[in-house]
Amino acid sequence: MDKVVLAYSGGLDTSIIVKWLQDTYKCEVVTFTADIGQGEEVEPARAKAIAAGVKEIYIEDLREEFARDFVFPMFRANTVYEGEYLLGTSIARPLISKRLVEIADEVGADAISHGATGKGNDQVRFELNAYSLNSDIRVIAPWREWDLSSRESLMNYAQEHGIKIDHKKQSKKSPYSMDANLLHISYEGDILENPWHEPEEDMWLWTVSPENAPDQPEYVELTFERGDIVAINGKSMSPSSVMEDLNKRAGAHGIGRDDIVENRFVGMKSRGCYETPAGTVMLKAHRAMESLTLDREAAHLKDELMPKYAEMIYNGFWFAPEREMLQAAIDQTQEVVNGVVRLKLYKGVVAVVGRKSDNSLFSEKIATFEDDGGAYNQKDAEGFINLNALRLRLKSLK
Repeated sequence: MDKVVLAYSGGLDTSIIVKWLQDTYKCEVVTFTADIGQGEEVEPARAKAIAAGVKEIYIEDLREEFARDFVFPMFRANTVYEGEYLLGTSIARPLISKRLVEIADEVGADAISHGATGKGNDQVRFELNAYSLNSDIRVIAPWREWDLSSRESLMNYAQEHGIKIDHKKQSKKSPYSMDANLLHISYEGDILENPWHEPEEDMWLWTVSPENAPDQPEYVELTFERGDIVAINGKSMSPSSVMEDLNKRAGAHGIGRDDIVENRFVGMKSRGCYETPAGTVMLKAHRAMESLTLDREAAHLKDELMPKYAEMIYNGFWFAPEREMLQAAIDQTQEVVNGVVRLKLYKGVVAVVGRKSDNSLFSEKIATFEDDGGAYNQKDAEGFINLNALRLRLKSLK
């Protein structure tokens, strides 16, 4: 083992992993830090990596790629895991895995490494996605190898090996295990480990409580092209800018909070709380646009396929052939998903109040309760009902 590329945040865990890899495998460590919209400065990771003796340091702004190539394609499918989770953590892992593998190839590394624990989903996602891109890549997962099992043991290791830790920052550290990117911020651990405990109000960072949200609603218009939002209130925006804007707007109105008990891929149930302001608005608006433009059977088939598609992303199969096959089918349906959706943001709720499209399949002339001038012959419904009732009537014969 000569060289390892580590997914590196500069926090306690990955700072220790750098030293542990150097000592355990006698190898050179290359660090990779990704900015995917977590809202924290990533540049300080450079100084920490240099202090740890790292010579090759990658710090990259991947916000646009994350939104354009991962989040937006996922939302074309209206993806929700187990009816509630908008997959904020899950969808970020394939991008990080992709860059780890690419950097390993660039620098001639023997392996990649990550700081995910042996209990969670992330270890699976990082590694399955990596193997999908490079079948020969080696993965080192310290949490599955070392004997450090608690925060106290990590702090002791840091002290023993002269790893500088910002104790002031550590003392202010949230009691929750948190993950953030452009799509969401998640919270696990501490009191949340008891599913009966209500989250504390000061836990939430991106959204105001609905009770304290503005008393006046905000209206916003989202323009869609081929299933993607391309403008807000008529102003053209890139995918990452769309998400940043909607996170602020929706968060200010208390929109996007969720409290979920989910089934992890490794088998256990886990309770997590999530803030997904932009994603909540995007999902509502996209479904509204599709309701106007998609054929009924295409829309229903998409809804039937979506849970399987969501499961693939949750479990770490983004680069698997079955996900790519479904994506091709989903993207084909989006050719007609063009137009504008008008939304009302108010007290934790996003409501659709208008939608229009040049590809609309809605016919006011046919749907009207007033005189339709013969556009629809109501007598035709009798034969339609009789044909659909035939098997039911035969079943009920005595």
